[in-house]
Amino acid sequence: MWVLEYPTALLLLLLLPPAIYLKHFWSQRGGRIRFPFAIYNGTGFRPKVWRVRLANAIAVMMFWTGLVALIVALAGPAQVSRQPVHLTRGIDIMVVLDESPTMAAQDFQPENRLEAAKDVVRRFVRRRENDPVGLVSFAKEAALRVPPTTDHDHVLQALDQVRIMELGDGTAIGLGLAVGALHLEAGQATERVMILLTDGKNNAGEISPEAAAEIAADLGIRIYTIGVGREGETPIEFEDPESGVMYRGTVVEAFDEEQLRRLADLTGGSYFHATGAAALESILQSIDSIETVERRTRVEVQSEPLHRQVASFGALLLLLEFALRALVLKEIL
Repeated sequence: MWVLEYPTALLLLLLLPPAIYLKHFWSQRGGRIRFPFAIYNGTGFRPKVWRVRLANAIAVMMFWTGLVALIVALAGPAQVSRQPVHLTRGIDIMVVLDESPTMAAQDFQPENRLEAAKDVVRRFVRRRENDPVGLVSFAKEAALRVPPTTDHDHVLQALDQVRIMELGDGTAIGLGLAVGALHLEAGQATERVMILLTDGKNNAGEISPEAAAEIAADLGIRIYTIGVGREGETPIEFEDPESGVMYRGTVVEAFDEEQLRRLADLTGGSYFHATGAAALESILQSIDSIETVERRTRVEVQSEPLHRQVASFGALLLLLEFALRALVLKEIL
């Protein structure tokens, strides 16, 4: 937002209309005869009227615009920005996302399970304006993509890079939860949450899901578990990132609903089942509304003076006006 620190200086603009009238329109203003220096060299007097008039009009505009800019500079223009400063940290949130091959199942049309989950998580992250959000993905192995941070653009970039089977062929739910809990432990927020999205049963990793959930519970971390996918045979298609081989077929394996419910109960969270993209969106919105804390903010006002730039612009116009009259119009001043 633009403001003027000394707006009364703009009253000087009221002097410009009578000054313009006296200089250019008053019948008794007197005059000045303009003629080219070339006449002294004996070349004769051959003015090109239209060029002279155009150059003179430009010079007049530069002169008065320059004066206006100098008056505006006296008024102290400044650009003011108001930035909210959060006085409370909010909730530390870790999204634990399954990227095993079964997440390529195509029952979340028009996308597969993983891409649908990524779309919903993107919208969830954008809604958590004051909350640090992190990302862990897992298959046979688990990897921290981003620790909890309020730089949500960085989180979304990392989310875009998650691909099917980059971490192997398997489903290490316990390992994913353990990695998420480890990096939430270092946070300073009073409330910490993990959101697990998976479509399979734990079949890899050295840590069982129950053991990871107990660790999370000891750290005061709530786990929301979301089982992704429909029952029955589902077409699947994905590309092995190492070999480039394309796999197509059907998948019938489903997640262990009782286990996911038990993981949530151990930590004071909740279990959900998403059978489609719309259901998944509704679930994330529910978690969004449940996990809220009182937020205190203050507004910092920052002012950046602009009078030097405006004054420099006005002075430049006056200098160009002088140069135009001297070099182009060849006026004798």
